[in-house]
Amino acid sequence: MTQIYTILFDLDGTLVDTAPDLIEAHNHVMKKFGHTQKKLSDIKSLAGRGAWVMMQRSFKNEITDEKTKKKMVDEFISFYAKNINNESKPIKGIFEFLEWAKSKNISMGVCTNKREVLAIDLLKKINMYKYFEYVAGADTFEFNKPDPRHLTNVIDIIGGDLKRTIMVGDSEVDANSAHNANIPFVLVKDGYTEKSEKEIKHEELINDFVGFEKIIEKYL
Repeated sequence: MTQIYTILFDLDGTLVDTAPDLIEAHNHVMKKFGHTQKKLSDIKSLAGRGAWVMMQRSFKNEITDEKTKKKMVDEFISFYAKNINNESKPIKGIFEFLEWAKSKNISMGVCTNKREVLAIDLLKKINMYKYFEYVAGADTFEFNKPDPRHLTNVIDIIGGDLKRTIMVGDSEVDANSAHNANIPFVLVKDGYTEKSEKEIKHEELINDFVGFEKIIEKYL
């Protein structure tokens, strides 16, 4: 059956509200290494570029020692991997939308700056993995978002067409990667970013995935 359209999704803050489990892992490392812990609401200023950047944003670049950096990242990944789905919740309406998209033979992929093994594990644990033809994490290629190749590589792998693809995400990192790849961008409101929706270039704006079919139908 011919694939008529492709949708690429970010993961954290887009498909799944992962903030509680990310902050738990973050604070576990901060406490262990003697740094200030953060509140759940701080996720907007921390997440989006991987584990190390998340921690680095907390202590404002004061860690430069590579051995310490590696220990902290390893501790984060180890703790997070064991607690990846304690409190994470799918975004409202996402399963209904994914079922609809599959019924329309729309191909779908995930482009996230979470490590690939963690992204796949989370998607499997919340029973969402089966909907996606490919999942690309921060370490899948030699580059990641906002590099457009993170998106265009996935489009090529799943046999999509760049001119018949749209990207869905919650931050300026997602928006920049989509526009760098010359594909339309759908912004999920109140995501993991400090920027307002007016500061992030987007073609479409949604609160969640309830009724998202109507927007996608305009592009089919």
